[in-house]
Amino acid sequence: MGLKTRIQGFGLSSTVIAEDENVVKQDNNDNNVEKSKPDFAPLSLKVLSSLELAFKESIHSKLLDILDLSLISGIEEKEARKQIRVVAQKLIDEESIPLNTLIRHQIIKEIEDDVLGLGPLEALLYDPTISDILVNGYRKVYVERFGKLELTPVKFNDNNHLMKIIDRIVSRIGRRIDESSPMVDARLLDGSRVNAIIPPLAIDGPSLSIRRFAVDKMALDDLVTRGALTNYMAEFLKLATKTKLNILISGGTGSGKTTMLNAISNFIPNNERVITLEDSAELQLQLPHVLRLETRPANIEGKGEITLRDLVRNSLRMRPDRIVIGEVRSGEAFDMLQAMNTGHEGSLTTVHANNARDALSRLENMVSMAGLDMPAKAIRTQIASAIHIIIQLSRLEDGSRRVISIQEVDGMEGEVITLSEIFKFARRGLDEKGVVLGQYCSTGIIPKCVSNMKQRGLKTDLAIFSHNID
Repeated sequence: MGLKTRIQGFGLSSTVIAEDENVVKQDNNDNNVEKSKPDFAPLSLKVLSSLELAFKESIHSKLLDILDLSLISGIEEKEARKQIRVVAQKLIDEESIPLNTLIRHQIIKEIEDDVLGLGPLEALLYDPTISDILVNGYRKVYVERFGKLELTPVKFNDNNHLMKIIDRIVSRIGRRIDESSPMVDARLLDGSRVNAIIPPLAIDGPSLSIRRFAVDKMALDDLVTRGALTNYMAEFLKLATKTKLNILISGGTGSGKTTMLNAISNFIPNNERVITLEDSAELQLQLPHVLRLETRPANIEGKGEITLRDLVRNSLRMRPDRIVIGEVRSGEAFDMLQAMNTGHEGSLTTVHANNARDALSRLENMVSMAGLDMPAKAIRTQIASAIHIIIQLSRLEDGSRRVISIQEVDGMEGEVITLSEIFKFARRGLDEKGVVLGQYCSTGIIPKCVSNMKQRGLKTDLAIFSHNID
């Protein structure tokens, strides 16, 4: 199973819409397409016994006495690991404790990871079935696999051991974590997103959360195959992106917002200049003309902070055709709306919200955070003019992620922003295995943006907006 198949868990467990009869079974009477939940092998990790662990710590301590780590850190990692391996092997050979070859190799590998890597987490980082790693103190490490959380046998030696790994992660990208700055967003070398929080904010010890980076780029067609949406819905989103509609992707934590943003951004024409703005860079736009910008926290003196709002303002001076904001969280929402309303069409962003109406309310609240004394109606008018399409994603009980609604922003009616739902996922319930049952369908409403698509010479089949089209 490829990383792009599992990294967001799209459609792994519940109802799937597809056209390959070998993948799904379709009921032609009511258009319900169901797929039973696959059986996944349990997580398998080899953990050292207490005796073997004590032996490893002894070897590790002796190795640190022999090697000059300041010199080791200055050479290429491959060569550094080789030197550590040679010294550790000699130290093990000098001991009289009987160990088989596999255990010896495991001890040496864990020592390498402790000195140069992420310690006990290395084994989890190379498991392609894991999408999230959640460290709750040094004794409890959970992972998410196929949309479900499970406790692993992985442990750190103590809180100091865990703190060393956290510090190693954040220092590699020029950030810091200590009592004066006890929480930080960072990323691993492969792009995986990291959040760390330590005492005094974390009462039970340091906490670390890692959202795995998708090595294989998941395209919109991949999401269709996995049942996250239908071909018709995907076709509409392709046209909406090419038509330069401003799209807001809404959903809860882990619902797949960034994956969806990456997928639809592939349909931005290659001759357009795109600027991405993020707190922690994780977007993977496969376009030739992309400029990536990332915020910067304050230094130890509390100076030098560059916020997302600063980046939005600066990006407007960089001649962008489109602006892509990883996620709006605060006052930058106002600057984003201003950009969308002043010639930067086709912009994309994400927001945390449970439904499309809540997404608009959150935008309104965030614009208010910009410190501007604007009446509510004026803010809503700005939002209604700037946002054209809202894609609502949800992570369902069975662990699958789905597009549950695509809505068009119609405009203002009095004091209220009006919406028209174009496509939706209609749930029917759960089966005996806890798999969500349901079907995708069209509401029968033809969106106003179809006229814009036709003006740009894009062919639009109105049949995709018919009720129960699949």
